[in-house]
Amino acid sequence: MQTVRDDAGKRYLLVKRSGESSRIRDPETGEERYRSNDELTFEGVSPLVTAADAVPDSVRRVLTATHDDRSLGLLVELADRGPLSVAELLDAYDLCESDLHGLLGEFRAAGLLTETRVHGERGYDATETTRDAVSRLRAAADDPESTDDDGGRRRFDGETTEAKTTEAEREE
Repeated sequence: MQTVRDDAGKRYLLVKRSGESSRIRDPETGEERYRSNDELTFEGVSPLVTAADAVPDSVRRVLTATHDDRSLGLLVELADRGPLSVAELLDAYDLCESDLHGLLGEFRAAGLLTETRVHGERGYDATETTRDAVSRLRAAADDPESTDDDGGRRRFDGETTEAKTTEAEREE
């Protein structure tokens, strides 16, 4: 699979190429259609990167920074309850000091947390990026349309947090 770009600069995934036209897929909607090869520029961008672009930036940032449920849970707690001091975090959760500081450092480097003062002590608070991602993830999880009983794949709609299954995916 390759990444292609149309005259307007929008990226698509190349599904099938023939002599005069190509079948392309919009990574944000999953919609497939045929376009003339003359209207497309073939790019060197990884198709996986193009596919990932369909997920909102805040969600992608959280997904790449969290390694497991505990690290995701820590971000969710800071988004819900923050700001929290380091002492409060150590007291409330089952993380040793080394693991906690390691996660906090990774999250700060990813732009998901900011260091702050809480009750005169060093603490951390979630950034707006983190709060946005947690909100989007919850909205997708709470949406009855976001689960698919027949095993179809879901994707985030770039404009809303609604998950969508495309017609082409249902036919696979």
